[in-house]
Amino acid sequence: MADTDTQDSVTIQQLAAQAGDERVSEWVTVSQEMIDKFADATGDHQFIHVDPAKAAMTPFGGTIAHGFLTLSLMPLLSQKTPQPRIEGLKMGVNYGGNKVRFLTPVRSGSRVRGRFRTLELVEKRPGQWQQTVEFTIEIEGQDKPALIAEWISQLFV
Repeated sequence: MADTDTQDSVTIQQLAAQAGDERVSEWVTVSQEMIDKFADATGDHQFIHVDPAKAAMTPFGGTIAHGFLTLSLMPLLSQKTPQPRIEGLKMGVNYGGNKVRFLTPVRSGSRVRGRFRTLELVEKRPGQWQQTVEFTIEIEGQDKPALIAEWISQLFV
């Protein structure tokens, strides 16, 4: 969860009662510089990501973001999403994913935004809650999303 205080604070129980509500982030540009830095961080320098001349000769018509870069935009897009502050939240950690599908490549220079819909928020033990979120990344001007994921986090209050 982001620290964004764009709405009043809520208890974890109130947030759980809002399951099914959708939040939409601001648009973010996926630049070639972002793609290059991700390639350096991961060691994935495949030409379709980092060589604009070679990538222009592919069906993509230019460089594209790594699928894992697209997935890793989840925290950034979450921070750019209006959301309430959870009272007493100590931390949130990734737990894993039930599914991840890369549906449409994100071309360098494209703008993307995230859609977040809480599917479930349940208390696993006192003070520890498990949140399952459907996360979709949309590409501006495209009908088909870049990515759909079902992601699980642990929230500690």
